[in-house]
Amino acid sequence: MQSRPAITRFAPSPTGFLHVGGLRTALYSYLLAKQSGGTFLLRIEDTDRERYVPGGIQNILESLYWADIIPDEGVILADGEPSQIGDNGPYIQSEKLSVYKKYAEQLVADTHAYYCFCTSERLETVRNQRQADKLPPGYDGHCKTLASDEIADRLAKGERHVIRLAMPEDGETTFTDLIRGDVTFKNADVDDQVLLKSDGYPTYHLAVVVDDHDMGITHIVRGEEWISSTPKHITLYRCFGWDIPEFAHLPLLLNSDKSKLSKRQGDVAVLDYKMKGYLPEALVNFVAFLGWNPGTEQEIFALDELVAAFSLEKVGKAGAVFNIEKLDWYNKEYLKQKSPGALAVYLDEYMPEGIKVSPKYSLDYLEKLAPTLVERISKGSDLIELDVNGELAYFFARTEYDGDNLIWKTLKDTPEGKQTTHTHLTKAAELINGIDEATYTHETIKSAIWSYAEETGNRGSVLWPMRYALSGRDKSPDPFVLAELLGKEETLARLDTAIARLA
Repeated sequence: MQSRPAITRFAPSPTGFLHVGGLRTALYSYLLAKQSGGTFLLRIEDTDRERYVPGGIQNILESLYWADIIPDEGVILADGEPSQIGDNGPYIQSEKLSVYKKYAEQLVADTHAYYCFCTSERLETVRNQRQADKLPPGYDGHCKTLASDEIADRLAKGERHVIRLAMPEDGETTFTDLIRGDVTFKNADVDDQVLLKSDGYPTYHLAVVVDDHDMGITHIVRGEEWISSTPKHITLYRCFGWDIPEFAHLPLLLNSDKSKLSKRQGDVAVLDYKMKGYLPEALVNFVAFLGWNPGTEQEIFALDELVAAFSLEKVGKAGAVFNIEKLDWYNKEYLKQKSPGALAVYLDEYMPEGIKVSPKYSLDYLEKLAPTLVERISKGSDLIELDVNGELAYFFARTEYDGDNLIWKTLKDTPEGKQTTHTHLTKAAELINGIDEATYTHETIKSAIWSYAEETGNRGSVLWPMRYALSGRDKSPDPFVLAELLGKEETLARLDTAIARLA
């Protein structure tokens, strides 16, 4: 628990769909704020206009709201559309370009930054030369020592330029990362970063520092790829004379082969998981454990329980493997907690259209089937695979099959196999017919059939043909459960069809 209310932010760029890595950053920022009674803020960093994707802001918001990670301040959804609330806006960076320009020029005036007129061709030459000299990539400081009259003359001529940070050339910058401990960089190894581009847009580095200051951010949670940028940001805070927030850099998300999780290797957008039938609470619970461990055996956490249990001190430094099998396990556990009625509504959303046209299809029947179907899937989209494999249609309609498949394996190719199976199915139908509708359950069905199957000395020769007659498949639920789900009338009709095929 923080000693003071934390003001945190999630600040994505609308350059595509919200990645699960972004969801984790948002979640940890949200948990940190909520457990301290603080504020969670959403800011949109859209200054990279070349990579801007129309609809990106909407997707980010819909993803966060679906996951129940709702901003207290900043960019929100209002009547389904992006809006802004709070006293520290604008919260969309492209709406405050004049603010960044003012701060950049202030840095120049205070000799903490300088105008750079280098062309792209010269920068390419410098880059290649530094690479050949085995030096770290970066700018060589060519424009850092230009005379003031030359600068004024070139500005007056309207020459294209940027504004660069004048990093100290000696000493070190050290900061305490809340996950990794003390981190130190030599200032000489840090590039003179561009702060304001020639088109008037700020780079990430200037805008993020200005915004985090203006919005009162106390704790910055972000990916480890930003560690090397932190000394630039701390230098800017010091140049402006502002308080420096605390930093926490999260480990990478990895594929099972330990490569970086990437959209090139599968679905990583949050709403992709929604589309496949993952529940938001399952995805959030799973994502919370990608790097964090509560130190107990508990694995199932509601969002309010995560708020109470979370701490950055329990976030590891090593990359976290995105194990889809574990996500499936979480989703199944959360599905099991739903009522049959809620499951019916859920399953209906993902049910193949070919099944929905069945005369037997209804939400009431789906509610009856729900516990059995949920045992056979991890997520809604698995219903499609069940359907393709023929493991779904028999719940809703009779299927075609070869009558010889009704015969139990030890009786196949024997003279008495067909007649014995005919006898057993006839007896099973007789026993089921004798069960009163009011007490027709899988327990009473089993009670009626089981003792007869035991008496034959070969239970499989009774139970296999019954299962196959009801499903027409090698794999299906317990025949007694299936008989209950189908109902007495339909069960007897399917047994009669099987008996006729053997006659």
